[in-house]
Amino acid sequence: MRSGRIDILGVPIDDVTEPEALARAAAMIEAGGPHQICTVNPEFIMEARRHPAFRAVLQASDLNTPDGFGVLLAARWLGTPLRGRVTGVELTQRLAQLAAERGYRIFFLGAGPGVAEAAAAVLQRRWPRLQIAGCYAGSPAPEADQQQRAIIAAARPDILLVAYGHPRQELWIARNQPFLRVPLAMGVGGTFDYLAGRVPRAPQVMRRLGLEWAFRLAVQPARWRRIIDAVPAFALAVLWQGRRGSATGMGNEGTGK
Repeated sequence: MRSGRIDILGVPIDDVTEPEALARAAAMIEAGGPHQICTVNPEFIMEARRHPAFRAVLQASDLNTPDGFGVLLAARWLGTPLRGRVTGVELTQRLAQLAAERGYRIFFLGAGPGVAEAAAAVLQRRWPRLQIAGCYAGSPAPEADQQQRAIIAAARPDILLVAYGHPRQELWIARNQPFLRVPLAMGVGGTFDYLAGRVPRAPQVMRRLGLEWAFRLAVQPARWRRIIDAVPAFALAVLWQGRRGSATGMGNEGTGK
């Protein structure tokens, strides 16, 4: 496994801080395409256990940032602590700032009708020099790929943000990047909705305490199945991985291996 990466239930996670992730993203853009960044939370990891194609994308990604608070707790439990979170929302904003400073062009793909445009407008008001290459709701369905590739290629973005939700956005990027060759593509989940003010984000104190799942459950009760997957099911799976690792280590000590 690449240096600086740890393994959680078969998914590699990079031990990076937010400034380090941004620096690596900038290097990818300067190097030219194609590159892919994934912001990994417990839901990603649990989905990857069920979905081999998604797991393969995460294993091949150029950078997997530790998004969810649960990922940090899991890493600590497994004896490989990470130095901090790098969330999709924060990284998107840092990329927008970087793009405004360096003249990079960003394309916003996905979310509901008008949401990408609203999110782009929020970022452009904050950084007036930000160049928006385009906004398009589109579809993650493979039959729409060719049309969307034509639209994006004509826009010539340096950064492509895709908001189709996991695993569809990561699979879309992996499937289309060989043709698009955008220097940097990243799945951003509900980030456009947060930026556009369509969905409230958990208060900072709840984010700091790792209670975002409780806030999401309160404002979006329909997410309860996803919350179960991301909290108790993930915790049990990590506990089991840790126990197996401890047992293996003890066995190795006994045999001298």
